[in-house]
Amino acid sequence: MDGPTSIETVAGLYTRSLDVLASLRARGEAAVERRAPRLPITRAAELVGRTPAAIREAEKDGRLPTVERTTSGRRVGYSLAEVNQMRGVFGTRPWRGPQDPVSVIAVQNFKGGVGKSTVATHLAQYLAIRGYRVCLIDCDSQGSATTMFGYVPDLDIGEEDTLYPFIRNAEMRSLAYAVRETHWDGLYLVPANLKLYSAEYELAARIARAEPTLLNRLAEGIASIAEHFDVIILDPPPALGTISLSVMRAANALLVPVPPTVIDFTSTTSFLAMLYETMGALEERGLPIDLRWMRILATRADEQKSMQRELLGLMRTLFGELLLRTVLKDSAEIDNASARLMSVYELEQPVTSRETYQRCLTYLNGVNAEVETQIRLTWPSHAARLRAEGVL
Repeated sequence: MDGPTSIETVAGLYTRSLDVLASLRARGEAAVERRAPRLPITRAAELVGRTPAAIREAEKDGRLPTVERTTSGRRVGYSLAEVNQMRGVFGTRPWRGPQDPVSVIAVQNFKGGVGKSTVATHLAQYLAIRGYRVCLIDCDSQGSATTMFGYVPDLDIGEEDTLYPFIRNAEMRSLAYAVRETHWDGLYLVPANLKLYSAEYELAARIARAEPTLLNRLAEGIASIAEHFDVIILDPPPALGTISLSVMRAANALLVPVPPTVIDFTSTTSFLAMLYETMGALEERGLPIDLRWMRILATRADEQKSMQRELLGLMRTLFGELLLRTVLKDSAEIDNASARLMSVYELEQPVTSRETYQRCLTYLNGVNAEVETQIRLTWPSHAARLRAEGVL
């Protein structure tokens, strides 16, 4: 019969788990270099908003550098940095205007397993591909989003690399120290590790000692770096705590992932109740939550299951226009990418089948395109263009 579990036993399990994660990361790095996808000229032209002929002409006359070719003379494709250089030459960068507010999106639900970090990471990478300046801030001590960029949080990330010092030290004026480049041009990351768990308790204790404005620290940090970005995405903990409250104070948009299962729907109903109560309580304390938009996203859906189909129908009736039209269906391709500590957008070829891979990309792109439209609607300089494009 097993005896009581000692502290030493738990510590040993933790250490061995870190060793396994380090091994998985090393295996992934040996298999493929971490980089954003290279794009053929047709896809590059589509993203830039010009024809392939216009790109070739710009390369010919020296406005653009000649792309690398294989020994047989075939183009190897364009990096995201090269595509963004094209946008600069052709004047097609999609950045917000000087008077447009930075979009700060919290991908939030108070239940784990809903696909929160998956949604946040793929949204950040999609927007980077589209040419926006993006920062993903991992606010969750589990560091799932950080892991998807190839880091093992408790091995590669120190507490000085996270939000923790800024939240803790009122004298700090900028969050720039924690913002790091990723292998995606235009996409930056503020990573997380287990130390953020300590911040929860420290914040709670100090707020209890009549320091409620500490809930503004994340918003202050975001304001200190906002001029450099179009979109800032927040991946908070899956629980209602002081960091989650700080996220809600900092955000001006909310994306709520909800799998169409009875348990997850029930949990989301509780989340909405807590959100309502929290908004009221913070407003009474002079700390209102100001959301320009809120959308609900059905995630991890399997429409072959009758109960899920029924719940999706119920969600469409209940949430109406607040529910994104595109459903992010359950896909083995997402699971396979995550097992490699990467996203589907980074896969150079399908892991399962090309059909499964393309179907997964269709879901991801559909969801992210809807969110992109919501973002642009909050920017006056873009709203006029959307009307001209017939989106409104």
